[in-house]
Amino acid sequence: MSTRIVINPEVLGGKPCVKGTRLSVEFLLELIASGASHAEILRAYPQLTAEDVEQAVRYAARFLKNEVTFVAEVDS
Repeated sequence: MSTRIVINPEVLGGKPCVKGTRLSVEFLLELIASGASHAEILRAYPQLTAEDVEQAVRYAARFLKNEVTFVAEVDS
């Protein structure tokens, strides 16, 4: 389990965030998806460490690994 990714209902509505910040895992993934490198993220957000970014990605991967999709057919 991650020690740097925390969930607090009082911060960003309970979204997983980097401990001690208001930077959500979702936000960091959006930065990476838009083409930002880890180095660019660390320069833009000096309160983060490389481990914070890595743990955010690991958290998301672990969350998605457990995702289950259900298909329901509905007669109309």
